[in-house]
Amino acid sequence: MSLRHVFTHNLLNIPGWRTKRHIVVIESDDWGAIRMPSKEVYNKLLSEGYRVDKNVYESNDSLAREDDLSALFEVLYKYKDKNGNHPIITANCAVANPDFEKIKKDDYRHYYYEPFTETLKRYKGCEHSFELWQQGMNDNLFMPQFHAREHLNVAKWMHDLQIGDADTRHVFGYGVMGLFPKSDYRNYYQVALDDSEYQLQPKNEIVSEGLDLFEQIFGFKSKTFIAPCYTWKPDLEKTLFNKGVVGIQGSLYQRNPGKKHIRHFMGSYNSSGQIYTMRNCSFEPTQGSDMDECLDRMKYAFRWNKPAVISAHRLNFIGAINERNRTDNLKQLDALLAQILKQWPDAEFMSSDQLVELIKREKL
Repeated sequence: MSLRHVFTHNLLNIPGWRTKRHIVVIESDDWGAIRMPSKEVYNKLLSEGYRVDKNVYESNDSLAREDDLSALFEVLYKYKDKNGNHPIITANCAVANPDFEKIKKDDYRHYYYEPFTETLKRYKGCEHSFELWQQGMNDNLFMPQFHAREHLNVAKWMHDLQIGDADTRHVFGYGVMGLFPKSDYRNYYQVALDDSEYQLQPKNEIVSEGLDLFEQIFGFKSKTFIAPCYTWKPDLEKTLFNKGVVGIQGSLYQRNPGKKHIRHFMGSYNSSGQIYTMRNCSFEPTQGSDMDECLDRMKYAFRWNKPAVISAHRLNFIGAINERNRTDNLKQLDALLAQILKQWPDAEFMSSDQLVELIKREKL
């Protein structure tokens, strides 16, 4: 690691709330959201000239199948911290997906969505996935928190469907909620809470509906929130607060649409008393951030008496499109957890909501 990286990783951990405890939190985004429906659709799009192979999400990520969840939980079951707790995935989820059938039947004039639990029932290998979600929750391996109503900028997507954008309409036919221009592999619709000149519904209403749906599905309110692509406006935080959200997960910066990024620190808070947490470690092997890098960043976090908050998106644990993606990454996760407990025998595994509650208590 370069001297610049060493300096940066030390510096970002200096400000904010401190603890002598070696707390480990694993935050994993995108659960519940559709991405690539199947390997068959992936191969079809690739054969048609869409460079989905250039985007690690499109070439690996999909709804978690039963075998994905079982394999992940098998690794988590192997380990316990000093308090007898297994490692727990904070599963930040999009609670809804577009209802493609209804949208097409209405000739793209209006937007319709469905709970992700209904989406799962139509995906091969996912029919009983939600039962495994519930099992993981009961066994304290898997803690859902709110990510979005859907991982999609609805207004922009619907505008392009309505004007007949060729690529958007074409991939819509495969059940894909994204744009794959043949000359550019980026997906333009994933920033759900970004500004859009094509306003369909205020963002605060979308977030409010999403939080209500979260509670309907899981039977409890989400205590924390993480915005898709770390992008949201500060005025959304009041809506989050009114719906019971007391903690806001984040990265180094909050991307504030149309304005400068906002810097948050571990344990800093806003005028409503909501607490910000910051991801200071990364386990994203599909994107090139491996076990060794994660352990290095954990050392910096603990050196400055910070919890280690690890970013680990869902795509790292999915094998529907590329089975080796899941197999190889779970081997790394297994090794990572073993090393954590070897290097820090007093490590404590927590979910994001538990961390926020701890910070809240200690700040009182």
